[in-house]
Amino acid sequence: MKVKSTPNSASGLLLDIDGVLHVGDQALPGAAETLEALGEAEIPLRFITNTSTRTPEALGGKLRDMGLPVADAAIFSAVSAARRHLERSGARRIWPVVGDGIRPVFADWAIDTATPDCVLIGDIGPSWDHKLLERIFAALMQGAELVALHRNRFWQTGNGLRLDIGAYVAALEATTGRAATVVGKPDAAFFNLAAGDFDCPPSEVVVVGDDVDSDIGGAQAAGMRGLLVQTGKYRADFVARSETTPDGVIASIAELPGWLSGASVT
Repeated sequence: MKVKSTPNSASGLLLDIDGVLHVGDQALPGAAETLEALGEAEIPLRFITNTSTRTPEALGGKLRDMGLPVADAAIFSAVSAARRHLERSGARRIWPVVGDGIRPVFADWAIDTATPDCVLIGDIGPSWDHKLLERIFAALMQGAELVALHRNRFWQTGNGLRLDIGAYVAALEATTGRAATVVGKPDAAFFNLAAGDFDCPPSEVVVVGDDVDSDIGGAQAAGMRGLLVQTGKYRADFVARSETTPDGVIASIAELPGWLSGASVT
């Protein structure tokens, strides 16, 4: 595996959540201890995620139930980024194709499933079907903007890899001939927004993630460094096929404090 040779210190950290801190409902070994060590080191820290089924507050509660010391205010999610995009776009009528858990986030907009200004796509699990895709297709062909909370191809569960919404986003792009606006990872703006209150340039920010393309590639596109963990959705063959070269690789989040102190793992 190729790994870039770069200094390991960081003036700011963005930590992916799912696959880095936990898998399913279980915290990964060493995750809680690492977060405590980072808190003691006083390195500016944010938690980033493409999770589109929970609000940051609900996600924070879940993480604390696992024993992970994560404050709600430190979480920046694709849900957060979607709301910011809608506020800036001027959209008035939206069709949120999202889970019930995050619908309250978009309560300020009128819901219109026939002629929306935009169709917002998140994770709705088994509710995807051909009829729904056709209805979304029709709205897009009438001029609605396609906004995807992310375009992950798959995600890691306690029972293995599962298909994610990127498959449906790609299908709608192919059939309409129009590109989706992606507000979560790997969009560079997502990383810049997440690190917006760090008092340092992007080059001094390290992003820790388990997805070589979305986490590491997205971070590097934003001018940040990407540290890949070999947990979660990490697979050696995915990395071998990727055009992205991580700035570092560690076995798990438990090795992050050592890596930051200079113990580089290749």
